Amino acid sequence: MYLIAGLGNPGREYEKTRHNVGFTAIDYLAYDANITISKIKFKGIYGDGMIAGEKCILLKPQTYMNLSGESVREAAEYFKIEPNKIIIVYDDVDLEPGKVRIRPKGSAGGHNGMKSIIYQLQCDEFPRVRFGVGKAEHGMVSHVLGKFSEEDGVKVSDAIRNLPKIIEAIIKNGVNDAMNKFNGK
Repeated sequence: MYLIAGLGNPGREYEKTRHNVGFTAIDYLAYDANITISKIKFKGIYGDGMIAGEKCILLKPQTYMNLSGESVREAAEYFKIEPNKIIIVYDDVDLEPGKVRIRPKGSAGGHNGMKSIIYQLQCDEFPRVRFGVGKAEHGMVSHVLGKFSEEDGVKVSDAIRNLPKIIEAIIKNGVNDAMNKFNGK
């Protein structure tokens, strides 16, 4: 069983912002896999179904970004999912809009949602899929809580359409296979 969590902030004011790329990606993955995300538990909303022959829990923490780890930890403990089967999907300001970077483990890289998850799980050895949202030109907070330009929005949407294939590659053949196929695309 896999836990796939997309990071973001709840509420209409955060919809379609750079920081909510994780929510948008999970919504697309759910649509592609015909999974309904409507159950409320673990300080989040989730749904479950099959992806690439494995049961998967799709989770959108509702704790706001900086406390995402609480939701991820509660779901992982409840379903008894080991860290190597927890996949986190989120935004990355260090990547150009639309670029994808997959890693099997690593630091938070300054991302507060990831800091929270690493703290709550007490490890950093879980796969992650990052979608580039571009560097902040002015303030970081206004950047990540801002919306995409039309051009950047198209690039990010195109990248998100690869998430079902990325998750399938991770489940079937491991993180390294997904990295070889999709990193930098």
